[in-house]
Amino acid sequence: MSSSVCSLRVTLTPLPSCSPPLHSHSSLYSSSPPPPRRRSSHRIYCAAASIDERSVIRLGIPSKGRMADETLALLKNCQLTVKQVNPRQYVAYIPQLPGLEVWLQRPKDIVRKLVSGDLDLGIVGLDTVCEYGRGNEDLILVHDQLAYGDCHLSIAIPKYGIFENINSMSDLAKMPEWTSERPLRIATGFVYLGNKYAKENGLKHVTFSTGEGAFEALPAMGSADAILDLVSSGTTLRENNLKEIDGGVVLESQAVFVGSKNSLIRREGVLDVTHEMLERLEAHLRAVGQVMVTANMRGNSAQEVAERVLNQTSLAGLQGPTISPVYCRGSDGTIKVEYYAISICVAKKDLYKSIRQLRAIDGSGVLNYNLTYIFEEETTRWRDLLERLGL
Repeated sequence: MSSSVCSLRVTLTPLPSCSPPLHSHSSLYSSSPPPPRRRSSHRIYCAAASIDERSVIRLGIPSKGRMADETLALLKNCQLTVKQVNPRQYVAYIPQLPGLEVWLQRPKDIVRKLVSGDLDLGIVGLDTVCEYGRGNEDLILVHDQLAYGDCHLSIAIPKYGIFENINSMSDLAKMPEWTSERPLRIATGFVYLGNKYAKENGLKHVTFSTGEGAFEALPAMGSADAILDLVSSGTTLRENNLKEIDGGVVLESQAVFVGSKNSLIRREGVLDVTHEMLERLEAHLRAVGQVMVTANMRGNSAQEVAERVLNQTSLAGLQGPTISPVYCRGSDGTIKVEYYAISICVAKKDLYKSIRQLRAIDGSGVLNYNLTYIFEEETTRWRDLLERLGL
């Protein structure tokens, strides 16, 4: 997936400076001063502070919903547990990354604040990055496949009426019903991406209207002819008598780790935090779906055992098997080697196949256990990021 998100660049107006906090209603009618606020070691900084005014590094993550839960779970699995001093506040911290503030925000606000400079890094869906980032060149994808939040942005039309025999975008575009006076009306929360898709695919006589709520109901109500919305399983579409059509997928999306190019280059410490987070993410995601398998195998030498193992298609491991002698005491009391222990990393989906192949070459005492991390010498994504930053 390309790191260039969209092609249109816009300038967003920075947020106004922070207003002083209001006291409770009771304090407005009281002559006594309000009780002092409890001090926290994790200071909440004004959101309007520019990139040059603040010293802390800011990471934005979703504040609510499934994406928020899965983001917190992923970070925890990478030993980066997000902790809040006060659950009512929108700022938190990660003990393993001192100097980093974690801001819990709406996904679209994460992207907007990355563009305006109020955040340095963010974890959010690619669809949100594309819709609200609008091709801003300051946004750069650090990791484009965090393996959750999978969905696609797709055009869906009714299964009935004039759409009954329409099964592709080509069919939809050629329908005589659409004219400049009566265009195809598509309801969506992704107006920017919808118009971009229509322009790139030569679609004429189409309008995209925005709104919030259940778009799936709008065609039946007569408020729209079609919708452009995120689809995961497709169940909601089917239950509302809607269908996807060939060529109607606008974007494949999942959670991504995104940063501000300006912050990565100019702000002290942002690149180091990004490197550590990327290493932890990569190591964990690489280990997901992998298991370590160990077994004992009788042989005359490690070389002989290695040849038998490598002749099996599922037993190659990452770079090859690790083979070590198993020392045991013979009946005469001497120490000798009759068995060799082999260790290999295999995909979970191939586990049973691997066990059968080990047995076929006289493997015994087979054990397996899940892996937490697989660290490489250096991640490809890190080298790619440095290259795109010109560093």
